[in-house]
Amino acid sequence: RAGSAALVGGSVALFGGLRRIARALPRPAAVRARPGRLWRWRNLLVSFAHSVLAGIWALLSLWHSPELLSDIQDGYSASGHLLVCFSSGYFIHDTLDIIFNHQSRSSWEYLVHHAMAISAFVSLIITGRFLVAAMLLLLVEVSNIFLTVRMLLKMSNVPSPALYEANRYINLVMYFAFRLAPQAYLTWYFLRYVEVQGQGAFLTANLLLLDAMILMYFSRLLRSDFFPSLRKGAAGRDVDGEKFLID
Repeated sequence: RAGSAALVGGSVALFGGLRRIARALPRPAAVRARPGRLWRWRNLLVSFAHSVLAGIWALLSLWHSPELLSDIQDGYSASGHLLVCFSSGYFIHDTLDIIFNHQSRSSWEYLVHHAMAISAFVSLIITGRFLVAAMLLLLVEVSNIFLTVRMLLKMSNVPSPALYEANRYINLVMYFAFRLAPQAYLTWYFLRYVEVQGQGAFLTANLLLLDAMILMYFSRLLRSDFFPSLRKGAAGRDVDGEKFLID
């Protein structure tokens, strides 16, 4: 446990370093012109780094050890354990970043999500069970790569609409493949095979709440990118005044 705590702490420090690097990187004119976007831009860059690293890590780990999928409750992988520690550090860092930069009100949904992820991952680290389930859930980070690119493009007012259009459809495919599909499979598995007591009950409740959040975000994504006429009160609203996850 001490070793795992050190790994999580090291991950928090790593993302703190990445945040410092993000502060030094050049920013698009549209971001420089709006002070309210500066923190969000840096936060998204760090989120993008985590999505690339964690998403590819989870994908390769399951690709190289497909036998893990036959034992979701008790399967173990050293790579998977490191991945869960790594992502726990990111969620802790991002929570602190949101709170210390006074973004809690606009990003409260992220705080709820992070609290769920941190508590679930800590329980996995302590018990050593359901590690494979966490690896499957972290496939969502593959989808988050394109979701974050979408946000960065919107914030920077990229002059090439073709780039946004291409990412829009890729993002939709990835959302289905790496967010909705793994989530649906895990929900089915937990409801059918996992005892609703102790850690199983806690993780099942977390999973069902996450289902609701994911479907809500998916509906927002569809309204924003494919059915803009359905967005209530969208006209005239500015990105700086929107909740972090709505855009």
